[in-house]
Amino acid sequence: MRWQTLLFVWLMASATAVLVGASWSAPLERLPYNWLIALAVSAALVCAYSYFTWRRLARYLRRLEDYAASMPASSVQIPADLPVEFAMLSSALRRASEHAGSVIERANLELARRETILAGMAEGVLAVDSLLQVTFCNEAFAEAFRTRKPVSEGRPLYEVVREPALREILAEVMRTGRPARHNLRLPAAEGRSFEIHALPFGDPSSKAVIAVLHDITNIERQEQARKDFVANVSHELRTPLAAIRGYAETLLDGGLEDSANNRKFVEIIQSHAIRLNNISSDLLALSEMDSNAYATPVAPIGMRDVVDSALHTVAGAATLRSVSIRSSGCAGCTVLANRLRLEQVMVNLLDNAVKFNREGGTVSIDCAAGENNSVNISIADTGIGIASEDLKRIFERFYRVDRARSRQAGGTGLGLSIVKQAIERMGGSVTVSSRLGQGACFTIQLPSAERPPKLT
Repeated sequence: MRWQTLLFVWLMASATAVLVGASWSAPLERLPYNWLIALAVSAALVCAYSYFTWRRLARYLRRLEDYAASMPASSVQIPADLPVEFAMLSSALRRASEHAGSVIERANLELARRETILAGMAEGVLAVDSLLQVTFCNEAFAEAFRTRKPVSEGRPLYEVVREPALREILAEVMRTGRPARHNLRLPAAEGRSFEIHALPFGDPSSKAVIAVLHDITNIERQEQARKDFVANVSHELRTPLAAIRGYAETLLDGGLEDSANNRKFVEIIQSHAIRLNNISSDLLALSEMDSNAYATPVAPIGMRDVVDSALHTVAGAATLRSVSIRSSGCAGCTVLANRLRLEQVMVNLLDNAVKFNREGGTVSIDCAAGENNSVNISIADTGIGIASEDLKRIFERFYRVDRARSRQAGGTGLGLSIVKQAIERMGGSVTVSSRLGQGACFTIQLPSAERPPKLT
């Protein structure tokens, strides 16, 4: 604006010169009148200069205002022809715009990162405002409560999930302003159990609450299974230990001199010791298969050899109960399995088929090619069968259909659990079908060691 300043000085100098000239040339009586004219001209020049200068300044300020309003966007640029007086202001605005853009970019990146983390969490996350309206919930929460996705912001909580206990926890945190932690079983989430950690967040005056729901259903189930396992092991060990102790005390109290019964007492002690050994062996086998470090190596195994070895093991028990065992189709079947584990599986299934069979009953072993390059091995008996309500629990550890008969037959209640786990470790599967009083049929499916024929 230097030229405008120079113009204003020139105009004022010109007006002064006119005024001085008029004073020298005019008569003395007209001098005041000439001064008034010169003053009026000067005032008019000053007003004109001020008006045009104000308009120019207003235009520059308006352009700076537009730039400031668009910050940090770059849709409006600072004009390059700004006067030097505005240089510092324009430079400050440019730096402020760059800083604001950087801050907003980082904030958007952080927001996107947090939303991605929350969306990808396995735990359900729910945020509500002071009116218990949903402001955020991730996909895990929506899936847990079978909520229609996406959940729009501002929906009342009772429309998203009808769970009074969860609502009471959120209301409690909102009322007290203190975090809360609860373990609840929520019917709206198919009866699953959750550890709910709710805490206030944001501005204290807003009274917003965020809740994180950690599904502990499997943890509770495993803990219950552990307790049941310990209780079952203790119960299974108590009977033989009590019998061994009782008969040992009887022998020490004079039973050794009882020639009619001392041998019988020792035989009972021996049978219970064998039972304890069987329980410990089965527990050791399960422990090995439960271990993550345990791997079951597989190799091509002929089913004929495995079946013959298992039949040799149970032949004595089958003869005592007059149970006949026949096999078919096993000579031509080769499976990918672990020899030791597969023999253990066959012995357990054949032993059960003999023990829970009728006098003079039969056991059938059939091997045949299955679907998807597999081999199906079925062990069927003509025994007492299994009730339908027991079928879904038959592979649980220590589960017995007939507890009295199982203990009388010397079973540990772990055989079928070992069967299922061993077969699954070898990449196969085992199923059972039965009707009460009509026998049972266990079917094992294992990968075949024979390559499927190539299609031409």
